[in-house]
Formats: sequence, C-alpha cells, structure tokens
Amino acid sequence: MSSELFDAIDYLEKEKGINKEILMEALEAALISAYKKNFKSATNVRIDLNEKTGSMHVLSRKEVVEEVEDKNQEISLEEAKGIKPDYDLGDIIELEVTPRDFGRIAAQAAKQVVTQRVREAERGVIFNEYIDREEDIMNGIIQRIDPRYVYVNLGKVEAKLPEGEQMATEDYHVHDRLKVFVTKVENTNKGPQIFVSRTHPGLLKRLFEMEVPEIYDGTVEIRSVAREAGDRSKISVYAADSDVDPVGSCVGQRGQRVQTIVNELKGEKIDIVEWSEDPVVYVSNALSPSKVVDVLVNEKDKATTVIVPDNQLSLAIGKRGQNARLAAKLTGWKIDIKNESDAREAGLITEPVRVLDEEASFDGDGDLFD
Repeated sequence: MSSELFDAIDYLEKEKGINKEILMEALEAALISAYKKNFKSATNVRIDLNEKTGSMHVLSRKEVVEEVEDKNQEISLEEAKGIKPDYDLGDIIELEVTPRDFGRIAAQAAKQVVTQRVREAERGVIFNEYIDREEDIMNGIIQRIDPRYVYVNLGKVEAKLPEGEQMATEDYHVHDRLKVFVTKVENTNKGPQIFVSRTHPGLLKRLFEMEVPEIYDGTVEIRSVAREAGDRSKISVYAADSDVDPVGSCVGQRGQRVQTIVNELKGEKIDIVEWSEDPVVYVSNALSPSKVVDVLVNEKDKATTVIVPDNQLSLAIGKRGQNARLAAKLTGWKIDIKNESDAREAGLITEPVRVLDEEASFDGDGDLFD
C-alpha cells in the first residue's frame, strides 16, 4: 500500500475535520474484515499500518499453549520456541500472513471506509449547522412536491414541509421561494432530516422579530401568539418603558411593518394587542376588534365573562367562534361572551356603560378592519 493513502487520511483530517485516529481504526477494522472474508480465515489477525514507509502487514496473533486445541488461535510452546526461544506459555506470538495480492483488496476496503467516513463527517457537519437553526426562520426554494411533503432546498440539505404544516390558503410550486420555520432537526442513518412549517405560531413570532427593530433589541416583548394559519392570528406585545408604544412599534408608520408580514402570510389577518397583567384589560384587548363593556373575572377557575354592546356580539365571537377562540388561546383565560342586554337581565351589570379601548387589527390589504 503506497503512502498516498496516508496522505489522503491527513488531508481528510485537515479539510473534512475527520479525526485521524478514528479513521485509522475504522480502516484497520475494514482490512481485517476483508482479509477474513476473501481468504476464508478464522485466525485472529492484526493489521500493522506503517505511515512512514507506507507499508501494510497482516499479522496472525496466536497464544502459546501446552496443547493446541484451536490452530487458528493457538500455537504450541514447542513450535513457538522454534521461532524464538524466549517465548513462554501465555505469550502472544505474531506471524506475518500477508497474502500476495492483498494490496488490491486492501485498496478497495480503504476506499469504502474513506467514502463512508467522509459521508458521515459531512452529515455531522450539516446536522451541527442546522440543529442550531431549530425554531428559526430560513429561506428556501421548493425543489419538488409529492402528496405528503413539499421539499424545500435550504442550501446544503432538503427540508420536508409536511401536509399538516402547509397553509391551506397557499399554492406551492416548484422553484417558488419560501420562508419556513424549522420545527425539528433529526440525525438519522440516512443523514440529517429537517422538518419545517408554514403554520407554526413561531413563524409569526420570528417574522415580527425580523421586521420590528424594537422587538429584536428587546425594547418590545412578544408575550403570546395565537394563530389559525392563513386566516387570522393574534399577538400580544409589551414594553417595560411606558414611553414606548408596543402596538404602534409593531404596526409601523402607515402600517408598513405589519403589512410586510401580512403579505408574507398571503393576507392572514393579524390582531396586535397590548399585554397586561390585569386580566380585565388583557382579555378586553385580546377580543379586538370588538368593543368591550366589561370583563368579570373568576380567578379560581381562570375564567372570564365578557360583556359587549349588543351590536358587537357577533364581532366579538367572530365567524365560527374564531375571535373568541383565538383570544382565549392568546390570554390563557376561558372567555364567555354575553351581550349587554342579556347581562343586564341576568343582573351582571347595573352601572352605566363603559367601553374599554380596542387594539390594532390589520387585514390583507393593510387596512384597519372592524
């Protein structure tokens, strides 16, 4: 075996980051396996690889015994002393058994080992690179589509966008560019497997972090996100500095910031509400764009009864209960909505009407909607 193999191993260590010792151990194991397979030998052997001379030798290892029971593993004391008088019982003697044409077999085995280890190393590099991108947004290009997945090229690897993570309002086409949220990165026998989503609430959160500098630098915090992808979402924000308007920061001048996100999500309506530790204020804000008369709080059951003007009941509940459902998910409070007339009849309110403030809601055209 020429020194070219050892030069190649040195190169792989420097360029691919493959540990040289691990590669040498794997190569030795492969050569032993190749020897036993091709020469039908059951003998215990060791491969001696000499980097300086570029040589390779197959050495048969046998234990010195009084009486030989397994000639593949043992050698008699008499025979051992014929080789070297110093040998004694229990010693291990090594005899060279390198076949004449073993170089060809060795070269093939070495090629397989190197190829496998390079592949494993490259997979490891890719996995380590993408494991750090879990719960982050990445840009990709759709490569192909089948009934189960949309396959998105992220550069060094192809990610899977499952059917359940695809937005019903979107049509996917090969070569389309797409922002995706990385939900899971797995290291499998087939290499890194990356799963992405277009429906995950984390996508909306990351889009706001990218678009709103005040969120990126921590001036404004995203406290909660509730999303029904492709249709409507709610996001609650908070600023510790009373001089900062968290909702206004997210909306941007003339709604430009939120409109960019709405466009990315193909017209998904977004309600931006201010978080509050007071459940009365928070639940009222969360039911945007509906106006709220009052919020009755049951701390024990973490439940609220929300009273709205008669003409706001359907808006507060939303189509198919969506607005109330998202508000409950956003706040973590149960929400029971009643109109003002029914609430008065039930004796829930006796005082004059007071309407709590509403928050900002944007539709697919970037306009405030009621």
